[in-house]
Amino acid sequence: MKTIVELFDTSVSKYPNNIYLLEKRNGKFEGRTYQQTREEVLKFAAGLLTLGINKGDRIGLVSEGRDQWIISELGILYAGAINVPLSVKLDAQSELKFRLAHSGTRMVIVSAGQAPKVEEIRNDLPKLEKVIYLDDKENPGENDLNYSDIIAAGEKLNQEKPEKLETVYKAIEPNDLANISYTSGTTADPKGIMLSHLNYAANVIQGNTLMDITEDWSSLVILPWDHAFAHTAALYCLMYNGASLASLEIGKTPMETLKNIPKNIKEIKPHVMMSVPALAKNFRKGIETTIRQKGKTAEKLFNHALKIAYKYNGHGFDRGKGFRFVYKPLLAFYDKILFSKIREGFGGNLKLFIGGGALLDIELQRFFYAIGMPMCQGYGLSEAAPVISSNALHAIKFGSSGRLVKYMELKIVDDDGKELPTGQKGEIIVKGDNVMLGYWNNPKATEETLKGGWLHTGDMGYMDSDGFLYVLGRFKSLLIGNDGEKFSPEGIEEALVDQSQLIDQCMLYNNQNPYTTGMLVPNIAAINRELEAKGIQPGTDEGNEESLRLIQNEVDKYKAGGEFENMFPERWLPATIAVLPEAFTEQNHLLNSTMKMVRDKITAYFANELEFLYKPESKNIINPLNIEAIKKWNN
Repeated sequence: MKTIVELFDTSVSKYPNNIYLLEKRNGKFEGRTYQQTREEVLKFAAGLLTLGINKGDRIGLVSEGRDQWIISELGILYAGAINVPLSVKLDAQSELKFRLAHSGTRMVIVSAGQAPKVEEIRNDLPKLEKVIYLDDKENPGENDLNYSDIIAAGEKLNQEKPEKLETVYKAIEPNDLANISYTSGTTADPKGIMLSHLNYAANVIQGNTLMDITEDWSSLVILPWDHAFAHTAALYCLMYNGASLASLEIGKTPMETLKNIPKNIKEIKPHVMMSVPALAKNFRKGIETTIRQKGKTAEKLFNHALKIAYKYNGHGFDRGKGFRFVYKPLLAFYDKILFSKIREGFGGNLKLFIGGGALLDIELQRFFYAIGMPMCQGYGLSEAAPVISSNALHAIKFGSSGRLVKYMELKIVDDDGKELPTGQKGEIIVKGDNVMLGYWNNPKATEETLKGGWLHTGDMGYMDSDGFLYVLGRFKSLLIGNDGEKFSPEGIEEALVDQSQLIDQCMLYNNQNPYTTGMLVPNIAAINRELEAKGIQPGTDEGNEESLRLIQNEVDKYKAGGEFENMFPERWLPATIAVLPEAFTEQNHLLNSTMKMVRDKITAYFANELEFLYKPESKNIINPLNIEAIKKWNN
């Protein structure tokens, strides 16, 4: 199977009456079989043809996860077009607009919840011809189309000229583009990852070499469906196996949607779920809160049960081996009276979580393995469609990103591209049919990332002697949120330095943390001029405090209500600020010869400041650490 069309058609012929999609309608989850899904896909695809959609045209998709998300994507692909899946988290002006313009999108499909964003910017997008509403719009305008009308037009075309659509989808080639999937970047430069039909089909087959998913399995897909990990590992991997996937019940607010997760889990009783660290932490908190509410005795018992399970499980791959067998009877007892009851709260069928998006800490892995729902950490990136490796039920090693998928090559290389032996750290590079074709309209970035067919991930890691991959972090500068979302900080850093006379240098930091922090080098001469203009003496207690307020004001200009609000997404702006006592220079090796910041050296050099930035007292910029730094600049 070398195209998504072949992949889906094969599954439909093998599992026509299996339920593929489950969605909450009229208060209960209703299923749609593989055959029924395909019938709707063919209608939607034919409907797109009636609108003049041609091979290679781009169509955007901005919607929460639901049946029509995957029906729309498959319909786009069967019509020979390219889907541009877009995150519901994107803001209209600085993020959505860039992606729709850059991809040259002709039409965009939107849910009711996302429609206002597109309506806000549609007049700024000359190439955008039509907006397709999944939830029918009352009184549609001239360039508004309702999903139901497209389905009706497609049904008519398929009845009158069934060969028209068939000719189109049978002509799809493996290297035809399926998606342009945008990276998180600065507002000026997110990159459009070109993923072909073959990239996805290959990655589904590769991913299945790590997991034994059977047709009776189901999953509740709680991650956004455009998320590369959820997209391949859930929507397509489950499809390949004839399994079912349910969409999360969407509430009136994001908070209400989150609250639907535990309720929907009990209704669907999933066998597997995709997770990211932030969700895993929330699940753990929920479990521990429930135990605490049962009283001190229950809490003590639970903690002892965890202790026994940790001893029995070891590092995961050596579970129950050697002397550990002595814990087996006690663990079985605890499992029966405690852990099995927790699993029932997750529906009772959950065999594993697959973790992706960012690195998961070992303690969380130990915890979920102990209660019998292993959190199998994996590794991948959108440019690899995205799965590269994962822990699996038969092979778990805490702290690792698991074993490699089959049918793909991986090397660890040094700065000169020379392969390093087992155990040595270097850059992770991969080669295989899952590797992207390149970046849309960006030959320079393509050339930098793809060299001789090898995808240079920008991630540092090593392979251990047991064949497990360890990912240690990024060579590149991306910020990584605690939900696995990534963002390039350069645009914000440059803006803070270029647009403020009071800030000389700036480095942002976020490595799977709850918020982004900023390390700033002040321009003390400019700050002191401002103080004098206000009649405040530099170097005094009042002067030092006012200096810090002035710096904070410069950062606040980018936040809600500020002069430059909406220039950058708020979550990537620094929530806490450390004023550094010393600048980045070539002499202290914090700048390289091209005067670029050496990020890993800066984080090591200012480790104390960085640690402080995640403490509550750092929330106020006027704190002892920053006062000391300002004093040093004034001496």
